[in-house]
Amino acid sequence: MASASPGALLPADIHQRLAGEFGARITAFQSDALQPWAVVVSDVIADVAAYCKSDKALAFDNLMCLSAVDYPKETPPRMELVYHLWSYTHVHGFVLKVHLPRESPTVRTVENVWGVANWHEREAYDMFGITFTGHSDLRRILLPDDWIGYPLRKDWVDPDFYNGMHVKPTAQMAERSMAGEKIGVGPFPVTPPNRHVED
Repeated sequence: MASASPGALLPADIHQRLAGEFGARITAFQSDALQPWAVVVSDVIADVAAYCKSDKALAFDNLMCLSAVDYPKETPPRMELVYHLWSYTHVHGFVLKVHLPRESPTVRTVENVWGVANWHEREAYDMFGITFTGHSDLRRILLPDDWIGYPLRKDWVDPDFYNGMHVKPTAQMAERSMAGEKIGVGPFPVTPPNRHVED
């Protein structure tokens, strides 16, 4: 872990700068989490991102990761985007979160702030169905273009077939794998069984 630089801010200081600039649009803050975070109202995330990068005291020049989480049992059900930020200048980090409705989740892209967001946002679109308005090339990145559905949503069910190919593990394959037989594809020695395969 890199040692803190003289300009490194504590999470509370980072939150204070964000709240000072964006007021009530920063809706929550958790300082004692392993990676402290703040929740940002979805319609200002691109503005907050630009501020996080351009403000000299924050200088978040790196979007380390952008991931999504599905919370179908929350009231109301929602998606959550998680932006892990890092400053090489000050050697400090922070996390921003955005809550979106589970039905038709849409948010502005941050690709124009951090170029790497292009691929991160495409993955969130591909796996969760989150649309990023203003993205330069929003299309699937891991799955074929004609794939139907979003496999990292909690209510995902493996299809039996894709373009005539059997893609859902059969009960026999799962049983053989669970019994210890090494069944693998590609460079990996074993493909773990899907625990939810029906008999």
